[in-house]
Amino acid sequence: MSCLVGLAEWRLAESGVAALSLAAAVGADGVQFDFGGPGRGEWLDAPGRIDALADAARATGVRPLAVAGNHLNDVGLCSAEPALVRRVLERLLDAAHALGVPLVFVPSFRRSAIDGPVAFARTVEVLRWAARQAEVRGLVLASENVLPANQARALAERVGSPAFRLVLDTFNPVAAGLEPNLLVAEIGDLLADQVHLKDGPPDVGATPPLGTGAGRLDDTLDALRRHRVPVSAFVLENDYRDGNSARLAIDLAWARRGARRSQSKVA
Repeated sequence: MSCLVGLAEWRLAESGVAALSLAAAVGADGVQFDFGGPGRGEWLDAPGRIDALADAARATGVRPLAVAGNHLNDVGLCSAEPALVRRVLERLLDAAHALGVPLVFVPSFRRSAIDGPVAFARTVEVLRWAARQAEVRGLVLASENVLPANQARALAERVGSPAFRLVLDTFNPVAAGLEPNLLVAEIGDLLADQVHLKDGPPDVGATPPLGTGAGRLDDTLDALRRHRVPVSAFVLENDYRDGNSARLAIDLAWARRGARRSQSKVA
């Protein structure tokens, strides 16, 4: 199975149908979409929007890869109001199912940060419920967080669903003092098959080109290959919201090389 290279809609200057057109123009294979919300753009489940995206995907040949619930960073996945969180998650899962993507992921940053035992327990509870809902819809639900490996495994074990995975981001763990290559070694069996490629920390106005920052991406790609972690898509999550298509093209080329490298046979 060849590994796709995709774009993250929320890191582009374009969104929706325009993001699909941009992906086709630069030669990307797919797009991860954001569910939207206040300050994050139009809701994905707004009337007619999913149909428009599906039509544009067919016309451009660019695949919708996943849907991200970034709005939950504003709501708080571990909120003391689980009914509100569940309503957002149900809409998110329904929209992903309607769009026909295989993966939904929810981030645990800002108001969703897993910063103690109470937040951990509440996160487990809501993700356990959401994973059951994802399984019914034929979806994989994944958590993106910066937990160390032992806590990340504990999270997955307590959620306890075959439809649950963990999203690997190649830089967020570095910013939290972790090493992504070691995370791959310790929890590779729990990872979702779509990986975010990001490097950093950002220079003034822009994230460094992939492979040139402090993320040690080569080590992470080597770990994915060495531990035989199946990856169906590498998704660029550097910041391209300035519309710099040259920088985007450079990162796409790097990701293509990385995809080939990660899928080469271990000697």
